[in-house]
Amino acid sequence: MNRDRSLEELECDRWSALSGGESRLMATVRELRRKPLGGLTVEDMRLLIRQDVGLAYLLPLAVEVLRVDPLAEGDMYEGDLLAAVLTRSAECWRESPELGREVRLIVSGLAEVPPALKREVMGSWLRTSGRGPGRSAAPGEPAGP
Repeated sequence: MNRDRSLEELECDRWSALSGGESRLMATVRELRRKPLGGLTVEDMRLLIRQDVGLAYLLPLAVEVLRVDPLAEGDMYEGDLLAAVLTRSAECWRESPELGREVRLIVSGLAEVPPALKREVMGSWLRTSGRGPGRSAAPGEPAGP
């Protein structure tokens, strides 16, 4: 992956500028898509991943960061990058099973999980899985990353 290139360049997809009415969030996403991957901060990655933008490129970069610092922090709370990664859809992980395995290893190595991270991930897991706490995935049922 060429870190000197932006998501716009890598995806060969330039978003047209919207006339007025664009939210600050979407204006930020639009700008970040033009920034070279190597220049993205933890916060930039967190924000883009949360918006499901450029996941094919950003999830591997995020995992590189998480290998070194599993609780890497953007502007929200300790572990917010990990929360962004963990709360992506099951479909995303089916497309990158090896990345999902690596994320599971990173999570399993955590001695403690900060409360904000636990709330975020558990809330997302309960909303999307339909499983309650303590219930494992059934055989053949996706278990997330």
